[in-house]
Amino acid sequence: MKTSVSELVTAERESTEIPEAADSLFAMAVNVMNHAADVLGLDNYIRSILSQPKNSIIVNFPVQMDDGNYEIVRGFRIQHNNALGPYKGGIRYHEDVALDDVRALALWMTLKCSLAGVPFGGAKGGVKVNPRERSRDEMCRITRRFTSALGTNIGPDYDIPAPDVGTNAQTMVWIMDTYMNTTAGLARQLPLNVVTGKTLECGGSLGREKATGQGVVYVCEEMLPAMGITLKGARVALQGYGNVGSHTAMLLHDLGAKIVGVMDHTGAIVEENGLDAHKLAEYVAQAGGVADFKEATAVDWDAFYAVETDVFIPAALEKMITADIAKCIQTKVIVEAANGPTDAPAEPILSERGIEILPAILCNSGGVTVSYFEWVQNKNNETWVLEDVDRRLRRYVAEMCARVRKTRREFNCDMRTSAYVVALQRIGDVYKQRGIFP
Repeated sequence: MKTSVSELVTAERESTEIPEAADSLFAMAVNVMNHAADVLGLDNYIRSILSQPKNSIIVNFPVQMDDGNYEIVRGFRIQHNNALGPYKGGIRYHEDVALDDVRALALWMTLKCSLAGVPFGGAKGGVKVNPRERSRDEMCRITRRFTSALGTNIGPDYDIPAPDVGTNAQTMVWIMDTYMNTTAGLARQLPLNVVTGKTLECGGSLGREKATGQGVVYVCEEMLPAMGITLKGARVALQGYGNVGSHTAMLLHDLGAKIVGVMDHTGAIVEENGLDAHKLAEYVAQAGGVADFKEATAVDWDAFYAVETDVFIPAALEKMITADIAKCIQTKVIVEAANGPTDAPAEPILSERGIEILPAILCNSGGVTVSYFEWVQNKNNETWVLEDVDRRLRRYVAEMCARVRKTRREFNCDMRTSAYVVALQRIGDVYKQRGIFP
């Protein structure tokens, strides 16, 4: 679809306005952060710094499509904060990518990296494109033009992208190669660690593909027993069956959990006796979604949320659990594998119903933690075995969970607030010690 100049100018003006609407994802993220800052007693100047990204980069670039026509494509890179280290965050390819969403995701990355204890700040990127509607060659050209447009706004010791929704290891390799040929190559450098989440052949880390899902499972193992839930035999439903959802489901299946329901953009399926998560992953890789999977029963959304579960795992996009869903969902614990999946109006409803929420900045931190491992391996020209990667990740997750539990007891708050307090405390300490230049 071609974009006119007037439409582009209007979109540019709208996309650079600071969101004030009640349904703004960025406003929601800031409000939750400010609540935790109140609980912690964080200095106002620090919360003011964190309430806006440090840099907001918007690029518009032409790309020739397979039919020979040129289209203007829009991309974003939001660098939220780098007090703890280089900016770090994924790049999303989705037709609904907007500045407001990317700002929120970048803020969450800052908090997630702080909570995880890795030496990174927060960033996020996005390109407004539907990869399902584009050929591989078109996606390659879009990726290379986007990388070229970003130029030195990314770099191995400045801002390190990674995969997110709609992108994968191949996307990261295209970014790395383009960066090397257009920027780093001028200094005769070969910085493999300009991105993480690459293919193994091109400098990726063992365990990175499953890292976010593996982290979710480690959090479940650490946190659920205290809530009276044992993974072996636990009834689990997932919302989303992409990289994160599928790996989470397969790992939980291998631990003896029963995957009783899955929903994605193609439909919803249930199986009271438990799905074979591995077979479903193979099917989705071929079919593109869970619809028509023969070893389960297709249901509508109301029936899907009515299935009784011990654990419900949203692993798709933001704000998927609305107030209406919060009223009818039948579960004990929500484990947020996606970023910001619980809408603000839904949270108090879930709390009143006694449904615990394990927050995203804790649950899905496995991805950035193993990205850090990949970055270190590239820097040192090392390759770690999978057992070493998993062992290190488990240790990081265990330490995070221990800090969150301790802080919850100390401040008598919910899990989300506790995780935010831990993250803000570390950032606040750094600002107090470094001061504000000049």
